[in-house]
Amino acid sequence: MSTAAATRIKFCGLTRREDIEHAARLGVDHVGFVFAARSPRRLPLDAARALRAAVPARVGLVALVMDTPADEVAAVVDAVAPDVLQFHGREDDEFCAGFGLPYWKAVAMGGDPARALASLDGFPGAAAFLFDGHAAGEPGGGGVRFDWTRLPATLDRPFWLAGGLDAGNVATAIAAAHPAGVDVSSGIESAPGIKDAARMRAFVDAVRRIV
Repeated sequence: MSTAAATRIKFCGLTRREDIEHAARLGVDHVGFVFAARSPRRLPLDAARALRAAVPARVGLVALVMDTPADEVAAVVDAVAPDVLQFHGREDDEFCAGFGLPYWKAVAMGGDPARALASLDGFPGAAAFLFDGHAAGEPGGGGVRFDWTRLPATLDRPFWLAGGLDAGNVATAIAAAHPAGVDVSSGIESAPGIKDAARMRAFVDAVRRIV
């Protein structure tokens, strides 16, 4: 498990080149493109392909999908060559691991946290878990928090924290859960998919002030 000083940062739901470029200047570790059908941040493949060129090699690209048919996931992989696939739906381990890429499994903590945590054993191939505040069956990105203290004190692989994070609470979240990384979307936006440069910087500064 990481220390707070090493906490990594992912900006998710990016839809504009200028936001990707600003994220890269701020030194974030990952950016996320959303392909979940019900998300207001969903990118068409052509748009995602064009934006991919703005992501520098030092920044990891995460492609978020949710209950997406295998041929559509394969099309996403072909279009944007993500470094990681992030699965938010009812996908099983075999499906998630079937595209030749590392994958993160999102865990919906907004319903029954005990049941959600019990599901982790079903994903031995996951490179990491992402604990989000949304309820099961929802795509995330809605700014919903959950009780960070419900997370296990130890886990056999890295995990990311998401759901309702912003510059004002991310330090508290990291102190409570000690994640490998933090994932933010609505907490740095002026509208869904439209990132706010000042909020982006404030979030990064808040994480980096932790020692």
